[in-house]
Amino acid sequence: MPSLLTLSDVMGTGDHAAVVANVGPGKKVAVVGGGAGGLCGVIAARRLGAEQIIILGRHADRIALAREFGATDVVSERGDEAIERVRELTGGSGVHSVLECVGLEQAVYTAISIARPGGAVGRVGVPQDEKTPGSEPAFYNSVSVSGGPAPVRAYIDELLPDVVEGRIEPGRVFDRTVDLDGVPDGYRAMNDREAIKVMVKP
Repeated sequence: MPSLLTLSDVMGTGDHAAVVANVGPGKKVAVVGGGAGGLCGVIAARRLGAEQIIILGRHADRIALAREFGATDVVSERGDEAIERVRELTGGSGVHSVLECVGLEQAVYTAISIARPGGAVGRVGVPQDEKTPGSEPAFYNSVSVSGGPAPVRAYIDELLPDVVEGRIEPGRVFDRTVDLDGVPDGYRAMNDREAIKVMVKP
């Protein structure tokens, strides 16, 4: 049931980021953000055949789950250090596809900066700024930037069989369950990074 529940939100969101970032067989992929959307992005990248999946995150529990979902490398640095580390992991070229699952200015700039020339960024992190950072490097490196709110219904038909047949288990992002009275505490736990995703059972 938890994995089916993700098809209404985070699994479709992670898949949307991967699809618009042109993830495919043999591609090198980076996922910016280790929340539920980013973790589902790792699942999506692996499902679509990515050869290398780099997760950019710092929280040990999320990184461990990302590795179980298929992440091959971890970058815990931020800013210029993160950009340099991704370049090191990709032979200096950067990745073909970036899944931006945070929405903060630094995350967007990092996503655009780690894409190789001609690469693509799939943005599903809710923007926290009106302007898009990194527009100049995106322009001069021909990096396409796409995304937005995920049309999750469009992905259900293709994801549902993988969930039902046990090929993917996105429901593992739910690491806390609350009742209706516990909803405020659930939001607090996610905000404080004490929980990845909270499931509500009335």
